[in-house]
Amino acid sequence: MIDTNLFQDKTAVYYTLGCKLNFSETSTIGRILQEAGIRTARRGEKADICVVNTCSVTEVADKKCRQAIHRLVRQHPGAFVIVTGCYAQLRPDTVAKIDGVDVVLGAEQKKDVLKYLGDLQKRDGGGQTFTSPLKDIRTFAPSCSRGDRTRFFLKVQDGCNYFCSYCTIPFARGRSRNGSIASLVGQARQAAAEGGKEIVLTGVNIGDFGRSTGETFAELVKALDEVEGIERYRISSIEPDLLSDEVIEFVAHSRRFMPHFHIPLQAGCDDVLKLMRRRYDTALFAGKIERIRTLMPDAFIGVDVIVGMRGETDDYFEQTCRFVEALDVTQLHVFSYSERPGTSALKIDPVVPPEEKHRRSQRLLAISDRKTHDFYARHRGQTAAVLLERSRSGLPMHGFTPNYIRVEVPRNEALDNEVVTVRLGDFNADGTALTGEMLGEK
Repeated sequence: MIDTNLFQDKTAVYYTLGCKLNFSETSTIGRILQEAGIRTARRGEKADICVVNTCSVTEVADKKCRQAIHRLVRQHPGAFVIVTGCYAQLRPDTVAKIDGVDVVLGAEQKKDVLKYLGDLQKRDGGGQTFTSPLKDIRTFAPSCSRGDRTRFFLKVQDGCNYFCSYCTIPFARGRSRNGSIASLVGQARQAAAEGGKEIVLTGVNIGDFGRSTGETFAELVKALDEVEGIERYRISSIEPDLLSDEVIEFVAHSRRFMPHFHIPLQAGCDDVLKLMRRRYDTALFAGKIERIRTLMPDAFIGVDVIVGMRGETDDYFEQTCRFVEALDVTQLHVFSYSERPGTSALKIDPVVPPEEKHRRSQRLLAISDRKTHDFYARHRGQTAAVLLERSRSGLPMHGFTPNYIRVEVPRNEALDNEVVTVRLGDFNADGTALTGEMLGEK
């Protein structure tokens, strides 16, 4: 039995690195601590507890995690420091040796964070580690949490069975598992009761939903579409081989699922896809994009691409450039390949030099900027429903259309979390959004 009297009047700060799933889980950890009597520290206040939720998708991410821990230790001297997340699971001993760290929690332990707070007394000799081997990471920890803006993030799945050659996420997150459709629908209803109007479905490999329960992702999408009060759903990153025609067709005619897809390509060259151990080829990927465009001509389609993978020759990269140029997509999310200890990609030659990775990244980013600009530009003059979000004091409000065009409107705090109808104008001053003329609430 945990004595929560120890936690009364204690304060905590939270720092998250990485993906939307991490942010969702941090929010859930925060709610657990809040229910035990621990409030979130105010800006400038020294906290009693620091929680760091880490990422380890690249070497740069590892470095950022270490920097964040050092910074929080300096800013909150004497605080009890808890580190969890992917970097903590993969490198617990390294994290435990960082000065000021008290507890390191793995993927299976983070849901029981209260259990590891003890009496909040710091001890000499480095942090304690609590992790489980990969085979024992089996629990699906529910998480439906509100972000900093207006949307909720609903975790529908965790873990991954794919084991791509460059990726450590299966080692950090464990095998694919999920909650039941009934439980997830219940969480969506609760989000609606709390005033939520938009939910983003998150996970590690969400298209693999159903391994734990014998259900399918298509069945989940259809069930969530029936939840009253939620006006918008967005599907986060989904593997192309798992994005079924059934799901695409349902989204095209759905009342609540937005015409917005994020699909990892990683390489537009079949030889590189084989080196990566991806489970599709460029023909399948192009077919998915064509199917979306046939049914939803104005859909926003974001695509992940990795440059500089070991074995990616100049010719292979040129194939990727030609492929993505020809794809009718909206935006590229470009990442440089990062060496990850323990991955099979380390056996592949040749190695792409850092300066060449940078050059390739810049070339793809230029293609992305042009595609996004053209996508926005062709919607000028149209009317659209925009869900407005809070913004920092003194700044214009912004929100997104159903197909994820960012829109900027004059500030009116009464319209926070409201859907309004706007006429889309020209680009704003920095070119990151279209201006919107308010025509009224939906």
